[in-house]
Amino acid sequence: MTTPLRLGIAGLGTVGLGVVGIVRKQADLLARRTGRDIRITAVSARDATKDRGVNLGGYAWEADPVDLAQRDDVDIFIEVMGGIDGAAKDATEAALRAGKDVVTANKAMLAIHGQALAEQAEAAGRCIKFEAAVAGGIPVIKALSEGLAANEITRVMGVINGTCNYILTRMESAGLPYEAIFREAADLGYLETDPMLDVGGIDAGHKLALLAAIAFGTRPDFDGIELEGIDRIEIEDIRQAADMGYRIKLLGVAQRTGRGLEQRMQPCLVPISSPLGQLEGGTNMIVIEGDAVEQIVLRGPGAGAGPTASAVMGDVCDLARGFRMPTFGQPAASLENAPAARAVLPAPYYLRMALLDKPGALAKIATILGASGVSIDRMRQYGHSEPAAPVLIVTHKTTRAALDEAISAMQATDVLVSPPVALRIENL
Repeated sequence: MTTPLRLGIAGLGTVGLGVVGIVRKQADLLARRTGRDIRITAVSARDATKDRGVNLGGYAWEADPVDLAQRDDVDIFIEVMGGIDGAAKDATEAALRAGKDVVTANKAMLAIHGQALAEQAEAAGRCIKFEAAVAGGIPVIKALSEGLAANEITRVMGVINGTCNYILTRMESAGLPYEAIFREAADLGYLETDPMLDVGGIDAGHKLALLAAIAFGTRPDFDGIELEGIDRIEIEDIRQAADMGYRIKLLGVAQRTGRGLEQRMQPCLVPISSPLGQLEGGTNMIVIEGDAVEQIVLRGPGAGAGPTASAVMGDVCDLARGFRMPTFGQPAASLENAPAARAVLPAPYYLRMALLDKPGALAKIATILGASGVSIDRMRQYGHSEPAAPVLIVTHKTTRAALDEAISAMQATDVLVSPPVALRIENL
């Protein structure tokens, strides 16, 4: 057996302690599968005196993760602190400069700084691996960069934020409004410190940027994502969607087009009978379509100590075996700087609005839609209560540009009580 592989872990929260647990529990299994002993030599976190329920006395302690990253007795620097900049980025750069490989769960840092970090890693002859940054325990990074390497990927889509999926499915099962389930999720500890990272689609957008980079050979482009969260979804939307045979999901979609790279993270209606429509609770699901493989579906836990630590250790095992590859599956210099493209493929849309209860209001909306080239498939009034008249419209296939033109014209009228909510219908 060769020399031991020595790990330094920066961040001792849920994921960091999960990694400690796996290394301790599965030491013999890891050695058999990789041909090397894998050991933790040093750790770093903000508070050395905090009781974490785990004896960490056998490891060297560094208050500064940058110092941990530069230790001579660390071969792989594991970054599970989080944060776009600051300590996480500084320590990652320091590790690469010191000749260490990096394993990280930090999707935000890589979505914003991934290109520069990948270039730094390759220049130093090192690796950055990040299976744990996307979809928790689902090995989607490995699937895209290894198992599907011979495919031209045509589309990647999925539900990649478990908190949002929990909120939407819980609203449906409990029949409770968004605000109530949001508070419930907060009480259960499901939300980030800044809840908009979850419900605003930002967390899922970071993950989508990384998936798109690997799938399409492009530079990570978080700023190019059309981003919309779930905070405007009401219980009536959930009920009306179910009545039509749909469920609402925060859906990420990425695909290459003749105009550039289309990336969108937005709530959509999907058929209840589809794999995505059947997804419950905090589970994640990713659908990958390729020219040779056609379509595969990956489903599993998107967060938590065990699943995310499992992904971290999968990357560690690859490095222990000597398996190395560029950060995004191909040399960083070869990644294209693809222009961002808005979705132009027509789709039906769900449109909810509240109109003033006065003669001609609905006719005015119908006229505006027609003038923008948007054809109405179904229209319904429900829950009538003065002075507002709730109206639900389902369009035939149209473009988002045409619908936005109509919505802008509607908002210039005197018949809307509140801005319309428009959701794309994806018939998967």
